[in-house]
Amino acid sequence: MKRLIVLLGVAGVSLSAVFVRWSTAPSLVLAFYRMAFSVLLLLPLALARRGEFRALRRRELSLSLLSGAFLGVHFACYFESLRWTSIAAAVVLVDTEVLFVALASVLVLRKKLSRRAWTAVLLAFGGSVAVALADSGGGGTALRGNLFALTGSVCMAVYTMLGAVCRRTLSTTVYTTLVYTSAAGTVLAAALAGGQALIGWGPVNLLAGLGMAVFCTLLGHSVFSWGLKYLPPAFISTANLLEPVLASVWGLLLFGERPGVLVVFGGTLILLGIGLYSREEA
Repeated sequence: MKRLIVLLGVAGVSLSAVFVRWSTAPSLVLAFYRMAFSVLLLLPLALARRGEFRALRRRELSLSLLSGAFLGVHFACYFESLRWTSIAAAVVLVDTEVLFVALASVLVLRKKLSRRAWTAVLLAFGGSVAVALADSGGGGTALRGNLFALTGSVCMAVYTMLGAVCRRTLSTTVYTTLVYTSAAGTVLAAALAGGQALIGWGPVNLLAGLGMAVFCTLLGHSVFSWGLKYLPPAFISTANLLEPVLASVWGLLLFGERPGVLVVFGGTLILLGIGLYSREEA
């Protein structure tokens, strides 16, 4: 039953691209809607943790807020990538986050990877290059979207590494509340600095933001955090590999998007690399 719940969480996360495709608001505005709704939905749980909030140390608070800032940039880049490239390419590239975490662990933390882990990283890297160069949209538009997706993946990797430090002492509720609040503030500041209006985009965009907050954030990513308490991390990592597949299916069924041969080939290499690396780390 627990495994089924995690798989349903993956299905929820895969809907993110669908909500973005249906929306018409700028990426920063849409990212703000998602994060703002997530904070509001978490508020009742956060109020029950008032004591833990008051006991926060400066280092925990600073790292959590910094982590949230990178999460906000991740969403803005990911949403923007979906304006320029296919759902299949955007999702598979943004999911290469684990590879940037691996490289950062080697370069920053001086961690040593096994030969099999390096093989996995190189496989996924080759696949990323293939997908990033798959410019089926013409005029360089797909390449632009693919680069946005890769930037979002790097930001997600930083968010993950900072989160690993914060979660040693903070509960899921406190950490996610701080992170989502910081992410909302980050994209809000960027939107206002760019002169983008936050209102007047119509109900469809508010519903898209609410849908992502419910299905993709609370019933998606939060389910993964819950699942780590009861299931092996290897299963969670492997289950996450279904997200690009499901998102591509939604793209085909709802928007008639057929991924090109190079995207399919590169995406397969990426998923193989991530799967192999996840098993090796487990």
